[in-house]
Amino acid sequence: MTHCNDHLKRMANPVCEVLLTEAPLKAPQKDGDPAAGAVVDFWGVVRGVEDGREIDGIEYEAHREMAEHQLRLLAEAATEKFQLKKVMVHHRVGFVRTGEASLFLQVRAQHRAAAFEASKWIVDGLKKKAPIWKRPRFKIDSPSPRSGAASSATKQL
Repeated sequence: MTHCNDHLKRMANPVCEVLLTEAPLKAPQKDGDPAAGAVVDFWGVVRGVEDGREIDGIEYEAHREMAEHQLRLLAEAATEKFQLKKVMVHHRVGFVRTGEASLFLQVRAQHRAAAFEASKWIVDGLKKKAPIWKRPRFKIDSPSPRSGAASSATKQL
């Protein structure tokens, strides 16, 4: 099995890029790869309603080292399974307001079917395996996302 780390040793440009950050997510600079005939960008955006109630946003917490490790394993497995040219997984931690992106995923593949399938596979795996938890801040809650009703609503992605 080929891993991203092996690719990194052989290539000037990394194949897998994983980032956990408190900063707002941005689309990467466009760089053409003639081997990638398909580029799929997925933005996971915080909805205004969670469990039927209006929210101001979501507080994301992660076990950083384990989350980065799991995201890297997912990216590496997807690279192998779908023969991807590049995978980028950027996830926010901290408070993310309604309407802002909490996840950016970019998958590059030779063909569109692989890019779309890999994108879904990675997001599904992230929700199951990455130790990233979300806690909505409901509009009726106090300003602290760790208080009362908000802390009882903690969910794993």
